[in-house]
Amino acid sequence: MNTLFPEVKGRFGFGCMRLPMAGEEVDLDHFAAMTDRFLAGGFNYFDTANGYISEKSETAIRACLTSRHPRESYILTDKLSGNYFETQADIRPLFERQLAACGVEYFDFYLLHAMSASRYGQYTDCRAFQIVQELKAEGKIRHVGMSFHDTADVLDRILTDHPELEVVQLQFNYLDFDDPRVQSRACYEVCVKHNKPVIVMEPVKGGKLADLPPAARAELEPLGGLSPAGAALRFCASFPNVCMILSGMGSMDMMEDNLSAMSIPGPLGEEEMAAVFRARDVLAAQKAIPCTGCRYCVDGCPASIPIPELFACVNDRAQGRAVSYQAAVEGRGRASQCVKCGKCEEICPQHLEIRSLLARTAQIFE
Repeated sequence: MNTLFPEVKGRFGFGCMRLPMAGEEVDLDHFAAMTDRFLAGGFNYFDTANGYISEKSETAIRACLTSRHPRESYILTDKLSGNYFETQADIRPLFERQLAACGVEYFDFYLLHAMSASRYGQYTDCRAFQIVQELKAEGKIRHVGMSFHDTADVLDRILTDHPELEVVQLQFNYLDFDDPRVQSRACYEVCVKHNKPVIVMEPVKGGKLADLPPAARAELEPLGGLSPAGAALRFCASFPNVCMILSGMGSMDMMEDNLSAMSIPGPLGEEEMAAVFRARDVLAAQKAIPCTGCRYCVDGCPASIPIPELFACVNDRAQGRAVSYQAAVEGRGRASQCVKCGKCEEICPQHLEIRSLLARTAQIFE
């Protein structure tokens, strides 16, 4: 049971930024089957945004969820993304297009998306905070919150300015827990201070914590039969102010593994938590590029560089895994073809210095 939002079943949500794919398109049959399994498993929370999967996530939700199941059977979250509006007048038409794309008349949760110090001025100047409250008063939104990518002091300032926000979505996982850039622990503590429940995104860090090198995986042995992904989810579930943990699942096998982990009651024990942090220390020592594969950087790249795939090549090579850089760039841009425009860095939730990292990638593989 979710004690913070009783209409939500459990604390496990289907994050629709990553879905089963058939080439460049969402595999709707597979996604529909996963949707049915998720609901049958006793959970009902789905999360999307208009930019997810190159604007294909919302319409996939309409095809596989909202057109096939009664409205009261699911909870749907969508977001107001700053790169989709420039003026106050843009917001309501965008919102209505999102309702239509998802095939619903209201959103259960609606979040101001990817909030940061650099984005805060845009949301403020365009009266986004006020407009979403107006939409809530009109019955088109049930709960208003924000997703957040910045430091704890910025979060504290925004929550002080806007106590009306009901929930905060944070990047939260054991690898980023004490990371000075992501500040998962510090941001969580700010939410506790302001009495704001936390929705966890990236609990498995874009899959990085599901595919561990042997040394890190060995440290998780005290967690018994839990998979690495299951251990990452259980870590997040051990924090009482967490009301929801999102997982982007690309296959039924991933879903079954996640459902199994999230069916275990209670937090991790002291020994289990220590094991997770030992695995964290092994990973941190490898100094991998902390890309989560969100792909926000890809659509706007003028050189069509598959940035997440190239960074994955760098990380896999550092771990001694087989790498095919040529396959990753076939028919697409190479790292050396970066034109240094900086569009990718403006939109990167991880605040990565992508241009310099691409130069490093080119040095390694080209």
